[in-house]
Amino acid sequence: MRSCVTLSLVPEARGGPFVFWDDLSNAIICSSKMGYDAIEIFPPGPEAIDHNSLASMLDGENMKLAALGTGAGWVKHRLQLADSDPGQRARAIAFVRSIIDIAGEFGAPAIIGSMQGRHGDGVSQESALGHLRDALAELSAHAHQYGCPLLYEPLNRYETNQANRVSQAVQLVESVGATANVKLLCDLFHMNIEENDIASALMSVGSHVGHIHFVDSNRRAVGMGHLDFRPIVSALRQIGYEGYLSAEAFPLPNPEAAAEQTMLAFRYWLGSSRQ
Repeated sequence: MRSCVTLSLVPEARGGPFVFWDDLSNAIICSSKMGYDAIEIFPPGPEAIDHNSLASMLDGENMKLAALGTGAGWVKHRLQLADSDPGQRARAIAFVRSIIDIAGEFGAPAIIGSMQGRHGDGVSQESALGHLRDALAELSAHAHQYGCPLLYEPLNRYETNQANRVSQAVQLVESVGATANVKLLCDLFHMNIEENDIASALMSVGSHVGHIHFVDSNRRAVGMGHLDFRPIVSALRQIGYEGYLSAEAFPLPNPEAAAEQTMLAFRYWLGSSRQ
């Protein structure tokens, strides 16, 4: 398993659970010095990522791009994949496709979380799930050309009513079709709210797991809440997970301290990260 830290470039998401903010170069340099393997970026749109510049920064610090988030599609642009308006759904899909194209150039996946939308306000549960299913099918096929999966993140009940538990997410992913190129992003904060037992839930979805948001019960850095990570790490080892553990945590008491605490926890539970 490899270590990862998050960065937001979206002013409208201010106050959200991202360790670093605004300064991409500083985030890469600081996280590299702490020993992180990769960075996960939450951009406002594809125009915010210059391929050559990012590639140069990553190569210079011997780091990778772990994933790109699409949440700004909702937070900034008010686009979501379950919208009742076909035009809005098309614009949402186009936004995600553009993020997939940027991420794919780095061999990294794009994440669908808050853009999955919800039912209600004139959209039935069946219609909302159908719209999301259709979008996952189209977007996962688009990601396939880069040899990358599309990451789908089940969120807690206060953020969506599409899929809240990982078992529901697997049902949705499997309904897309046998050739679907979709993996689950399992966020320990959301799982702490929705799952009876996080470790058992991870074991139950096994090979579907493609990315982990490595965070404590209160969305602070690992070790700052009440989660017991022993069974969680054991479950990840048992399912053979070899992906990233990404710190999507509040920058408390400050970004550097949150990043340092996560790295201490990573090394405690998993041994050394990048040497």
